[in-house]
Amino acid sequence: MLDRLGLLEAVLFAAAEPVSDAKLCDILGVSQSDLERLLADYQELLLKPLRGIMLRAVAGGWQLVTKPEARESVSQLAGQKRYRLSKPALEVLAIVAYRQPITRLEIEELRGVKCERSLLTLIERNLICEVGRKEAIGRPILYGTTDTFLEQFNLYSLKDLPPTRP
Repeated sequence: MLDRLGLLEAVLFAAAEPVSDAKLCDILGVSQSDLERLLADYQELLLKPLRGIMLRAVAGGWQLVTKPEARESVSQLAGQKRYRLSKPALEVLAIVAYRQPITRLEIEELRGVKCERSLLTLIERNLICEVGRKEAIGRPILYGTTDTFLEQFNLYSLKDLPPTRP
């Protein structure tokens, strides 16, 4: 029979997305303080140089990820393509991240140029999504970032974004 550390590992391994503290406590039948000890113990275990994975806090939960040293080998197996965002797409993503919820017109006013193509690219890559409609004439779409954005940029929440310069 697996101990709680083994069960924690199995749950995190099987999860496709980050698992919240509340969900882990529920699944493992432990208190928040017990979970914190389990996570600390498991993190310490994964720090050993021979381990190829690590535990990270991201998007409001916990997730097992490949250590950077092994990422290239694993991506060959998985056939994952790494993609780069264009400079305009990165600018739009930064504006959405810091000013969300925000409309396309508000983004274009800040940048001084159209941004439809960049918005479509960011939506296709699931980095941003429609989060509602603005109470204004025409009820324009409001955009915000997704959990995928948090995962890709290794952020636990939007509060972890670097501060902006004045």
